[in-house]
Amino acid sequence: MVTRLFLSVFQAAFLVAFFVMSLVFGQSKDSISKKEIKEVILFKRDLKDVIPAQTLSGEDLQRLSSQSVADALRYFSGVQIKDYGGIGGLKTINVRSLGSQHVGVFYDGIQLGNAQNGLVDLGRYSLDDIEAISLYNGQKSEIFQPAKDFASASAIYLQPKTPSFAGDKKTNLSIRLKNSTIQLFNPSFRLEQKLSDKVAMSFSSEYLESDGVYKFRYFKRYPDGAIAYDTIAKRQDSDIKARRFETTINGIIRNGTWNIRGYAYNSNRGIPAAIVNGRFGARGSRMTDDNYFVQGTFRKKLFPKFETQLKAKFAYDYTYYADTVRTEYVIRFENSYIQREVYVSSSNIYTITPSWDISLNGDFQFNNLDANLINFSYPTRYTNLVALASTYQWNRLRFMGSLLGTFVHENVEKNAKSPDRREWTPAFYAAYQPFNTKDLTLRTFYKRIFRMPTFNDLYYTNIGNTYLKPEYTTQYDLGFTYHKRFKNDVFQEFYLKVDGYYNEVQDKIVAAPNGSMFRWLMMNLGRVEIRGVDVNLQSTFKIGNVKLRPLLSYTYQNAQDASDPEDTFYKNQIPYTPWHSGTFTMMADYKDWSFNYSTMYVGERYDVNQDNIQYNYVQPWYTHDLSVQKIFRWKQQQFKASVEMNNIFNQYYDVVINFPMPGRSFRLILNYTL
Repeated sequence: MVTRLFLSVFQAAFLVAFFVMSLVFGQSKDSISKKEIKEVILFKRDLKDVIPAQTLSGEDLQRLSSQSVADALRYFSGVQIKDYGGIGGLKTINVRSLGSQHVGVFYDGIQLGNAQNGLVDLGRYSLDDIEAISLYNGQKSEIFQPAKDFASASAIYLQPKTPSFAGDKKTNLSIRLKNSTIQLFNPSFRLEQKLSDKVAMSFSSEYLESDGVYKFRYFKRYPDGAIAYDTIAKRQDSDIKARRFETTINGIIRNGTWNIRGYAYNSNRGIPAAIVNGRFGARGSRMTDDNYFVQGTFRKKLFPKFETQLKAKFAYDYTYYADTVRTEYVIRFENSYIQREVYVSSSNIYTITPSWDISLNGDFQFNNLDANLINFSYPTRYTNLVALASTYQWNRLRFMGSLLGTFVHENVEKNAKSPDRREWTPAFYAAYQPFNTKDLTLRTFYKRIFRMPTFNDLYYTNIGNTYLKPEYTTQYDLGFTYHKRFKNDVFQEFYLKVDGYYNEVQDKIVAAPNGSMFRWLMMNLGRVEIRGVDVNLQSTFKIGNVKLRPLLSYTYQNAQDASDPEDTFYKNQIPYTPWHSGTFTMMADYKDWSFNYSTMYVGERYDVNQDNIQYNYVQPWYTHDLSVQKIFRWKQQQFKASVEMNNIFNQYYDVVINFPMPGRSFRLILNYTL
């Protein structure tokens, strides 16, 4: 272990030293023109995208009545969000029913990790500093990326805003205040400063406070349809106080760029408890989070055909959890957890011909977990990943293939440890344009991926199983994209994306709350078969001075447990996966006015009890949201006011059974930009 740790530290030190020397060497070069700077920032090389992403960016993100990243992701097809209610409730994402642990979430190009349970709470990430959100099924259509980017069944990329200055401006300032009827107080600001022609920095901060109190309807029917009870109560255990601080320094050198980012988030919040047995009071748990990370990226074209990229990150996460629920079966307990992560990545790409690129990417990751649990194992995990990938374009046919090697070694201070793992997983992508015009593209992909069980799966005291089998996922996808721009004055653009897919998961692990929000019961379903269709439709109209943009997404999924024909739930739909779901959004712009209407539908499904019977049935739910924005301009200053009405018809619903969501609410957003 000592030798391995020494080599890992030496590798990290070498890469950091190379980063510094390259930076100094690059800065010593002659100054470059603004035109060259622009080209470096954009990286004009053809990326040969084979699988298109679902993307929300710019003003669209601010118009969707979304408080956090989790809210915005609801508008993508193939996505299910688990939301336990209120601002303080946990929010996780599941894509194409593969499980939350199979979704890689990347912040500014580096993955957000959680070795403890594999979940990323997307409710923690505000949209105020996000420029774009992209969802890729399979993986990003880019081979010049860290090996980690190849290691997920799907990937979400959160791209923070990059400082941009118009004309001779050297300072940008944005101040925002949000308030709502759920006693929300949410001020934030962002400052961007141009330090030189080659270096710019930004600093942003946000404060969020809410008592989390909202009304909900609590009712239940007997199997024969008769109403057992029906009442209106108030949610009392979803309060939150949270602070976020973020700073970045962005720079450019000859034929390259670099950036360093620091991030801090801390919160004290209530974790809602399930509403059961007529108990409506403040019964939930308490959780305190302290999350910090520092990360950096260096990218440079060393030769005309060779480009390299280095990434590094150190993260420290502290979590304190107190279970305040008291029953005759559950007693109060308090736990604290500390996670540390060190991550180093090197990516290299070589252009063999204008139509053929090849890349070699290597990552090293160190994770450990401390906890105050009795008889805890104190695990440490060393992960090495190597990815060899290539893209090739022949006329109107494009290929992308990759082979990922995953090598995992773990140590524990006590108890048994998980065996070492060595796995190779391939992926193959192809896209074809059948006509000379680029309007229609046919595409397909195959990917097999491997996921290690989390620390909680393996080592949680009295629950973990060190011999738990990992998950193996195989994905097949076939689809097409049609994108046409028209010269017509009214009908300007049409976009259609359709995908049919089949996923197969072996030894699938499903996480579900076990008595409280923070403790999870891990269930191995053995084998799951998932068949589905995703549809995305967008268009653009212009009638006089009014611009209309309708957007439609639809998902059909049939996700069946195919583990054991003797089980009563054999070939039943897996928990919380609806057969039908979709969203519709209409955006309208008129001069300085903007209008947005959106509706969301999630069809019938069944709860965590696996049998698809009436007792476990969860009703469909839908919501309607409206928002209006107005921009006021004076010289170089801009003031924008937004009014939102969410859940217009005051529908009471549960995303997760017994965790009621808010009814109708109003929100006011004021934004000042200098």
